[in-house]
Amino acid sequence: MTTENQAMSVQIAKTEAEVRACFPVMRELRTHLSEADFIAHVRRQEQAGYRLAYVAENGRVISVAGFRFFDNLASGAVLYVDDLATCADERSKGYGAHLFDWLLEQARARNCDTLELDSGVQRFAAHRFYLTRRMEIVSHHFRLNLRG
Repeated sequence: MTTENQAMSVQIAKTEAEVRACFPVMRELRTHLSEADFIAHVRRQEQAGYRLAYVAENGRVISVAGFRFFDNLASGAVLYVDDLATCADERSKGYGAHLFDWLLEQARARNCDTLELDSGVQRFAAHRFYLTRRMEIVSHHFRLNLRG
C-alpha cells in the first residue's frame, strides 16, 4: 500500500447527504436500486444495526461497505458484510483492501469469531480478492423468491 493509501480514512455515513454520496458506488453492486430506494433501505436497516462505511478521496466516495454485527449458532459472534464495492475505475488501487482491513479491525475490536459475507457466483474478481485475504468458501447460499 502506498503512503497515499495509508492516509485513507474510513467514515460511517450518518447524514442523508453521506448516504446519498455512497449511492453511485453501491449502484455498481446493487444495480436494481434507485437512489430513493437505497436511502430508504439504508435508513430502515440502520434500525437493525446496519452501518454504511465508506472511503472518499477529494470529496468522491470510492469504496463502500454495508455491515452489521450479530450472533448465531453456526458461527458465534459475526461481523457480516452485506455489501462491499469499489468504483470500477478505482479498483486494484488499495481502496477495497483498506476498507476490508478496517472491517477486520472492527470485528476484532468487537471480539467477533468470524467476518462473513456472501458473494454472487458470477463475481470472479471479488472472489479472488476475498481469497487473497484468506477467506474460505464454506457454504452455499440458497434463496426462495417469495415475490415472483
